[in-house]
Amino acid sequence: MTETTNPPFGISTALLTPFRRDGAINLPLLCAHAQEMLQRGVKGVTLFGTTGEGASIGFEERREAIKALRDAGIEAEVITLGLCASAVADVAAQVQQGVAFGITQFLLLPPFYFNDLTDDGLFRWHSDLFEIADPSARFILYHIPQITQVPLSFDLIMRLKDAFPDRVVAVKDSAGQWDNTRTLLESGRVPVLVGDERLLHKALPMGAAGSICGMANLFPARLTDLFQTHQEDTALSSDVDLIVSTPVIPALKHAMVILTGNADWAPLRAPLQPLSADAKAAIEVRFAAKKDGGS
Repeated sequence: MTETTNPPFGISTALLTPFRRDGAINLPLLCAHAQEMLQRGVKGVTLFGTTGEGASIGFEERREAIKALRDAGIEAEVITLGLCASAVADVAAQVQQGVAFGITQFLLLPPFYFNDLTDDGLFRWHSDLFEIADPSARFILYHIPQITQVPLSFDLIMRLKDAFPDRVVAVKDSAGQWDNTRTLLESGRVPVLVGDERLLHKALPMGAAGSICGMANLFPARLTDLFQTHQEDTALSSDVDLIVSTPVIPALKHAMVILTGNADWAPLRAPLQPLSADAKAAIEVRFAAKKDGGS
């Protein structure tokens, strides 16, 4: 038995952000992709997370992309908006920008510039944000230390959930460390979203609420099936192994090019760079075989 009573989160696609050759966001392709994800069974879409190169998207670009999604008929209730800044005021401004379009659920990166942060310092940062952010905003804490170098300890997550039960609605555990995921699940005190698709089949029977994940860009129906059946998709796990053996976002975008035949998925925003020739070849061999039968 767990103490969390929230309804299942399900699968939310951590949307890739397509760019035009001139570097601007390809808004028509972004909107079409979000619509396709929802049509193919995912429960929601997450904009400007790690997979979406959120750290490279400017404030005004964020507004234009959110507006485009909403104008395309994507309901605010299915959008989770990634937040990425170290200054509390900047994060609060991103929150307000989303709230203006009806979005109330946010994926919250911790401050990521300073090193060797303490739980007390991180608690204060989150507290300051929750104090000034729009009162309608609800936050998913984001534990991805391999990117941010700022881990969210179990004690900090529980402290934040206890202090702000109406603000902290979940934690996204993207560290890929099963012991940590299991500890969070066994506590039963906060809904857990599993970022590593290879752990979902173990986490779901223990009460995991769902996932915000990048592989859903490629195989939304397979992720939805996994969520419903709790059965490992071994081929999908193998695909994840390949993707994470290379720079992840360039690999996902190259896989999208192969699966869709649409070269408009290829551009990346600096500082990211295309894959090496060997890595591209490995992605092409794996995903060309899935082009006609993938889901």
